[in-house]
Amino acid sequence: MHPSTAQLLDFFAYDHLPVHLQEQSKPFSDLAHLMVDRSPVGGPELTVALRKLLEAKDAFVRQQARVEFLGDPADEAASVT
Repeated sequence: MHPSTAQLLDFFAYDHLPVHLQEQSKPFSDLAHLMVDRSPVGGPELTVALRKLLEAKDAFVRQQARVEFLGDPADEAASVT
């Protein structure tokens, strides 16, 4: 495995997260590892795909954390109308 691929996979770790966020993050980690397993040679396109998946994972987990701490914005929008 290329060192940059291994480094990207490190960012998909989720053991440090609270349990409810681990549940949100785990599918992204599983997919990242599946992608690497199916592309053992790696290459620049795999790196791009992993970076984009990481970006999606980070945004999704942040959104879930936001909902936990600030409430669901959809609830606020419904109360305004």
